[in-house]
Amino acid sequence: MKVLIVNSYDIQGGAARAAMRLHKALLNKGVNSEMLVQNKNSDKYTVSGPVSKSEKALVKVRSFLDPLPLRSYKNRSKTHFSPSWVPFSNIADEINKRSPDIVHLHWINEGMIPIEDLAKLKAPIVWTLHDMWPFTGGCHYSDGCNRYIEKCGSCIVLNSKKDSDLSRKIYKRKLKAYSEIDKLTIVGLSKWLTNSSKYSSLFNGRDHINLPNPINTEIFKPLDKDHARLLWNLPQDKKLILFGAMGATSDPRKGFIELKRAIKKLNDTDFELVIFGSSEPENSQKFGFTTHYVGRLSDDVSLVTLYNAVDVMVVPSLQENLSNVILESLACGLPVIGFDIGGNSDMIEHKKNGYLAKPFDSNDLAVGINWVLSHPNYKKLSKLVRDMIMLEFSDKVVAKKYIALYKSILHEI
Repeated sequence: MKVLIVNSYDIQGGAARAAMRLHKALLNKGVNSEMLVQNKNSDKYTVSGPVSKSEKALVKVRSFLDPLPLRSYKNRSKTHFSPSWVPFSNIADEINKRSPDIVHLHWINEGMIPIEDLAKLKAPIVWTLHDMWPFTGGCHYSDGCNRYIEKCGSCIVLNSKKDSDLSRKIYKRKLKAYSEIDKLTIVGLSKWLTNSSKYSSLFNGRDHINLPNPINTEIFKPLDKDHARLLWNLPQDKKLILFGAMGATSDPRKGFIELKRAIKKLNDTDFELVIFGSSEPENSQKFGFTTHYVGRLSDDVSLVTLYNAVDVMVVPSLQENLSNVILESLACGLPVIGFDIGGNSDMIEHKKNGYLAKPFDSNDLAVGINWVLSHPNYKKLSKLVRDMIMLEFSDKVVAKKYIALYKSILHEI
């Protein structure tokens, strides 16, 4: 069985990290897995990407051209929106040339492949949803809009009042392309996204399955906290709260504003905040307590040691699928606080391995942080956090489920 995993990047970004982890997990199980990307940053020989200068230049051109239709919507929100229209991509030909038994699509935006070319793929397609884009008119998260259930248009992300706007046009392109795809199985990483996809008009009636991302629990594991703090030059005598994501302080969807409000309500003042995914801004906000900015982290070793250096992880995202940060934290035995939205409840069991706060309620978020920081038996809590992840999310467990899915699809042909 030959599986080809397709993603825009190999190691940059959450979707890339998740796709790479699945790729490695499949290889460890003896599956002939390859990965095809348009931006290769690793040196892994099982990953293919542009090699020549002209190929790499073409990737940059496609990435530059793809968002151009958005220029007509100057008042659009900051939510990511992808037209995926640039025609001169050879990815479909590259995929077919490799003759895989299964094409496993992940995050394929930034000009990687035009929507129309998906219908050219010859092998059965498995498509893992890392966000909502595959079944919307272009937005990666809907900002609470449900028009994808019908046919998009009057897009709130675009701040459009017209039914026949860019989102409607993209929706129609997807509708036509998807109608020409015979074998398509949708993988929702979270129960929330799986259900959202099922109710969408683009994927309604397609086969759906809820499977999580895998996590290598031999890499992401508990370590000595004192030693981890020494590595990061963090204080040994403080309770440390961790917050982080790509664009941690600049992306409104990540909930930094809600976190700031919550922290001001904490009962315990003997704590400090650690932020990763963002460097300290030029005009740094003064919170009234010490804040450590550690910048962007791109390797697992840094992440593992940082998770082990702190006492609690706070993920106050306003919309979230199946957060890598939550999964990584829990695998390291680090309790997590988040709002009860999206896929958070797939990983966080309320007051068992963390705390699920009422959506967007900063007061309840503060209650959750206090619950962890004042827990009477933190070591027991940390062990329970780790044990729960081992049962359902370890790469060995998840890889078996994906292999079973692939075999069931091939058996039906």
